Amino acid sequence: MKTLNLVATALIAVTSLAVLPAGAESVGEKTGVNSVLGISPSTQDFVTEAAVSDMFEIQSSELALQRGDEPTKVFATQMIAAHQKTTTELKSLLMSANIQVTPPAALDSSHQGKLDDLKKLQGSEFIDQYQEDQVDAHEAAVSLFERYAKEGDNPALKDWAGKTLPELRHHLDMAQKLAD
Repeated sequence: MKTLNLVATALIAVTSLAVLPAGAESVGEKTGVNSVLGISPSTQDFVTEAAVSDMFEIQSSELALQRGDEPTKVFATQMIAAHQKTTTELKSLLMSANIQVTPPAALDSSHQGKLDDLKKLQGSEFIDQYQEDQVDAHEAAVSLFERYAKEGDNPALKDWAGKTLPELRHHLDMAQKLAD
């Protein structure tokens, strides 16, 4: 009975937190619960997460061009070009498909914190952290795009997520090899 009460209390708490403004990310997506459970993100969450992921990968890779070794700079150059492309595609798709979701204009606090931490590092410490961050970011992006491509609620975004997945998986593979 005690366990049942705890579960019910937790569900009520999470449900009450899930009612957020239209531009905010849901608790399930923000905490990673949706990813662990394999639950598809809402369209708003998908757009928010995809846009923030692109921004983080671009901004951290721009920093890597200044502070990285040659292999890291080659990888960073590829990430900047690829994620500028997906950012443009996402914005274009939102307009052409008349999807009433606005991508965020800046990093969320979690990604901004990671970027700020990177800015404090130099040399091998920077390279190691950048490479680790890229593996983590691409693992999260692959999960996000897989879940939305499988069960997303907007057909145009769902199709785009599926078409973008192979490239994201390739980026993850590249990041993992770079970090080895």
